[in-house]
Amino acid sequence: MELLPRSPGEFGSARYWDRFFRQRGQRPFEWYGAFPELCPVLHKYVRPRDKVLVVGCGNSELSEQIYDVGMCEDIVNIDINNAVIHQMQERSRSKRPKMSYLLMDVLQMDFPDAHFHVVLDKGTLDAILTDEEEATLDKVDKMFGEISRVLQVGGRYLCVSLAQAHVLKKAVEYFSQEGWVVRVHQVADSRDKQQFVLPVFIYVMTKFRKITASAPQILEICPEEQDKPMRMESVEQLVTAVKDRQHYALLCSQLSKTPCKEQVCLDLCDKESGKPRYTLHVVDSSSVKPSRDNSFAIFIIPQGRETEWLFGTEEGRRQLATSAGFGRLITVALHREQHYEGMAGIQSELSGRVMELAPPGLPARQQVPFLSVGGDIGVRTVRHCDTSPLSGEYVVEDVKGDGTCYFRRLIFLRNRNVVQSEARLLAPTPLPGQKKRRKDKKKPTLAEPPGAIDKSYLCCEHHKAMVAGLCLLGGPDPLSGALLAVLVVGLGGGSLPLFIHDYFSQAHVAVVEIDPSMLEVATRWFGFSQGDRMRVHVSDGLDYVAKLGAEVHRPVLANMCRGLRLAASPSVEGCCLWFHLETAGERSCCNMAEEVS
Repeated sequence: MELLPRSPGEFGSARYWDRFFRQRGQRPFEWYGAFPELCPVLHKYVRPRDKVLVVGCGNSELSEQIYDVGMCEDIVNIDINNAVIHQMQERSRSKRPKMSYLLMDVLQMDFPDAHFHVVLDKGTLDAILTDEEEATLDKVDKMFGEISRVLQVGGRYLCVSLAQAHVLKKAVEYFSQEGWVVRVHQVADSRDKQQFVLPVFIYVMTKFRKITASAPQILEICPEEQDKPMRMESVEQLVTAVKDRQHYALLCSQLSKTPCKEQVCLDLCDKESGKPRYTLHVVDSSSVKPSRDNSFAIFIIPQGRETEWLFGTEEGRRQLATSAGFGRLITVALHREQHYEGMAGIQSELSGRVMELAPPGLPARQQVPFLSVGGDIGVRTVRHCDTSPLSGEYVVEDVKGDGTCYFRRLIFLRNRNVVQSEARLLAPTPLPGQKKRRKDKKKPTLAEPPGAIDKSYLCCEHHKAMVAGLCLLGGPDPLSGALLAVLVVGLGGGSLPLFIHDYFSQAHVAVVEIDPSMLEVATRWFGFSQGDRMRVHVSDGLDYVAKLGAEVHRPVLANMCRGLRLAASPSVEGCCLWFHLETAGERSCCNMAEEVS
């Protein structure tokens, strides 16, 4: 039996519904949203003494269930189909004497003004607003106008909907412009995805007297029934928030049916601030043969280690999943702006959500292991955060690496997964003559990480290559007695120029840095300092090198360059290193960066 319309526009046709209910017979029909799912939200807005109007009731059992549980009894149901009204009258006449069914069009109702406390709409708006043609929008305006007319001030229009973008936007724009308070609830998931994958929403529009056109709009969303409403700044932001939840539902449905060929990334946000709290990557490993015990696991990345290759790259996460031996591994990165109550707290917070991302065929009530490195969530202490006009928002943070080492890092938040600069921290050493007592041998804690900078540490491989290049100057002969002029383009935390300054006593180091904020950061947090052999010039690196070449280095580069070039990453300090060597018998100069044509 074919009950679906040939086109979406037929949903708004009385002829279609005549045929639909004639073929459907006596069986109740629910498009979406069973009563157990809707009840927690409806219970908040429907009171026992309310007078309720249900528009486009069809032969749904919703009104009967509201009546039977005692939520409300004074219910009037209307529909444009005579057959279904007669059917519903016969079904409820003896059982529900206070409830009535009337043949009436929602676009032109016979009720007096301000007659109802609640208007309940389950799918009627979705059925009418099938497109954005002018005739359709005129129909919807008439429907909204009639609903507004028959509702009392303080009354609620409750609309159960799948929240297609054009439907939600039309409803929110209309009623918010009329001065109504608009709140959108996401209905709790029944886990029954046989009929609809998309979540169901209830729009709650509360009628207020319109004051002035300049009065602020009140727009809110409640992602779950127990959550506090979240205020939205605009209609567009509210529509986007609903879209995000719909996309998440589609993603969960897809992941529950088939393995994912590509890694899926998503952010779970803090309910209060709306900022990302967890970043999840779903990794399916085709090389692992899943069984009951190794089909699914969660891996918590220790704080501060999310930038490492194993956790921060697609290839690394794939290797991690294979090594862990699970068919599906979800890696979880923790955000620096958030506070976490240890591994147990994270597990409690994530358990329900990650199960929505479980692989197909996972047995019910299957225990899913939470894994990590060393069994803890790592250590991260934000030491400083600020905003630079050139570099944007940035943070300086201390993190615990693998083992007992601590590191201080500079991170630009516009690219938060890249370490801009890193220095190793030294453990505190006892004063001369002071003996270490046993109780002093405690490990650094979150509140007391090491503070001294290890200036012998180079964090980047290309820094080590640059320094190796300096050691090769002069061929087999040592550099003693030579004067070495070095130019470093890009300061960052200053570890590269500090290393050259400390380990090449004949070096005179000039650093050019475009952002003056970075000089302050390097000096305050990374142990950088200027002196007779170390100077920083705040300037654009390209302009500085061009000026230097015109004044001094151009003939030296043209005649004496030995052709040593090493590539460097532009995302970290010391992206370009120039050096100039003077000895008693010759001059030489090299550019330690790959030429860019």
